[in-house]
Amino acid sequence: MNTNPMSQSRTIQTHLILPPDTNHHETIFGGKVLAYIDEIAAITSMKHAKTGVVTASIDSVDFLSPAKVGDVIELDAIVSSTGRSSMEVYVRVTSMNPLTGEEKLTTESFVTMVAVDESGRPIPVRGIHPETEEEKRLFESGPARRTHRRQRLDMKY
Repeated sequence: MNTNPMSQSRTIQTHLILPPDTNHHETIFGGKVLAYIDEIAAITSMKHAKTGVVTASIDSVDFLSPAKVGDVIELDAIVSSTGRSSMEVYVRVTSMNPLTGEEKLTTESFVTMVAVDESGRPIPVRGIHPETEEEKRLFESGPARRTHRRQRLDMKY
């Protein structure tokens, strides 16, 4: 099976943070960010697999800085690693104050999605290949993250 360039799956979403999206500190709810991450991971992996997908795991989420009312957040996602039917998606969330132009990294996450057929059964996906230095870093560190995921799951049972 041939591989696809990682860039083929890249997806970008932009959202304005409004008062209903925020807590009493006027910063975005973590759950709202998680919903955006899950959505963009699904879109990104569907672009790669050309089929439906399901979320297998939100492997890691690091909330690094808050986004506030009036900020614009941008989610940038890419398939960073593949298995037989699974795809690891890296999601980077940045916020920008549109009045000052100040930008900051707010969240980083890795999500595992699984390609499925119409009956919900896992189906094979193409592999990927990196083209940029950032893509190479993500791609080359994928096996270590996969091992960590498996170890974490093995500890639960």
